[in-house]
Amino acid sequence: MALDVFASKIHKYIGSYAARMHGVDVIVFTAGIGENSVEIRAKVLEGLEFMGVYWDPKKNENLLRGKEGFINYPHSPVKVVVIPTDEESMIARDVMTFGGLK
Repeated sequence: MALDVFASKIHKYIGSYAARMHGVDVIVFTAGIGENSVEIRAKVLEGLEFMGVYWDPKKNENLLRGKEGFINYPHSPVKVVVIPTDEESMIARDVMTFGGLK
């Protein structure tokens, strides 16, 4: 049930942003949950077909930790992509830059 509530909140954000931007071109999953949880990605994407989101469950399942790629069907007007993040490298880079060590 908690995952359903979480997905529902994300649906509300997607709908709100879609209304403000007059549509959706791409949905991006990133960071810990977005890049690593096949189940959460599936729950978020389920029911978004009315918006032109057609995703491939097999691609979703095969895109495992640390991998980048599209999980939408080729005919999907809205692209769905998973992009891994590397927060540790970003923090180290910022420390070097803002700490005057670079």
